[in-house]
Amino acid sequence: MGADRIARTARLPELDDRPVARRIGLVALATDHTTERDFARMLPHGEAAVYVSRVAYDNPTTPENLARMGPRLGAAAALILPGEPLDALYYGCTAASFVMGDRAVAAAFASAKPDVPVVTPPQAAVLAFRALGIRRIAILTPYLEETSRPLIPYLEERGLEVTGLTCFGMEDDREMARIKPSELVRAAVEAAGDGAEGLFISCTALRSTEVVGEIERRLGRPAVTSNQAGIWCSMRQAGIASAIDGYGRLLGLPLPDTAGPGR
Repeated sequence: MGADRIARTARLPELDDRPVARRIGLVALATDHTTERDFARMLPHGEAAVYVSRVAYDNPTTPENLARMGPRLGAAAALILPGEPLDALYYGCTAASFVMGDRAVAAAFASAKPDVPVVTPPQAAVLAFRALGIRRIAILTPYLEETSRPLIPYLEERGLEVTGLTCFGMEDDREMARIKPSELVRAAVEAAGDGAEGLFISCTALRSTEVVGEIERRLGRPAVTSNQAGIWCSMRQAGIASAIDGYGRLLGLPLPDTAGPGR
């Protein structure tokens, strides 16, 4: 095509401030199968977009391996819309968050995305139970016992009473993502027991968000899952007040007052 056949418009096009009103960043594990799908399922259409980066991770899911992600988090966050602000930034790993601590995760992300509210799944779960008015909880995890154990003091230091913890004893998060949702319902009913006011199903790899409504119906009590709480908290931090049906009682509630990240 000759140069004489190419024309430039008489004026530049007008620009919106953003392609979409709100931006939520997600740092997911390289091995994660679930979190992006949960965001796509739950996020109100047209109100926000999710921008994803992945962080290198190697199984097995032990405290030592989880902690090794810490130095990699800043670089992963830096790949999300470089030089542009986010309205919230979600770290899609529950176990790494309570192993490393919320403050360490927030500090790692702040090196790349300063002044952005950081959401971790266990921090979001604490806020979820506060919003639900619940203090006494049972826990279900897919992890090894050694990986599950630090979750109890994490939650108790933040005002929750743990009546018991049940774990599957698994070490590969890719296999955790393959657990049938019907198996999660069965295990949740068994893990909840009689003494808890609610149940926390820990792990972003689990497809528990798909069946949290059924779990609540079976229990007659609230259930909170990692991604359900994390996505709810991310939306509220980003200014999205919409109630969403089908994913448990939590998705109709506002975010309670928060004092920021814990340890």
